[in-house]
Amino acid sequence: MSEEKKEQDNKELLEEKKNEAETSTEKPVEENILVGDYDSTDDDLFSDDDLKNNNKNEIEDLPEEIKQKLEKNKQARSKKKLIKKKKKKEIVKVKSGNAYINATYNNTIISLTDRSGNVISWASAGMAGFKGAKKATPYAAQIIAKIAVLKAKEEYGLEEVRVFVAGVGTGRESAIRSLNANGLEISSIKDTTAVPHNGCRPKKPRRV
Repeated sequence: MSEEKKEQDNKELLEEKKNEAETSTEKPVEENILVGDYDSTDDDLFSDDDLKNNNKNEIEDLPEEIKQKLEKNKQARSKKKLIKKKKKKEIVKVKSGNAYINATYNNTIISLTDRSGNVISWASAGMAGFKGAKKATPYAAQIIAKIAVLKAKEEYGLEEVRVFVAGVGTGRESAIRSLNANGLEISSIKDTTAVPHNGCRPKKPRRV
């Protein structure tokens, strides 16, 4: 009797172990199934081709107006990547304008404008290559006047100017003469040099 009980006990233990082994193997399988449902580990389920096809189908379902807008947006994005070329502005002819001469002790600046004050061309002694004390000479004023006039004539066809002179530099007279010599007709000359009118109080004398 004791041997039969032992054999039955052994069989029961073996069956329990088998059941535990089966349950242990089944649990990970269930977990893998759940993970597979949410993580999308399979390549066939969510491939790039399927996503593209879905997007195309969605676009085709849209109305024509929205389709056109989407196409325009795509074209605009592609154009932004390309280098933009600047459009050439239409040059308007300016036959009569103003010439502003600023002649100081250190420099001479000439700017030619239209009647409303928009600058057409300009030149300064520093731009022409003069340095130091040579910038305020009459020769420098003569050369920069020639540069400004040539540019205004070629691009805008300037013919007549009213001259406004400011400053007490040595290049003021030679600049006016060179404007006339280079083919511009001078209709009037006005001196706009600032004049002190007792507006500022002088400095106190320095005490040493």
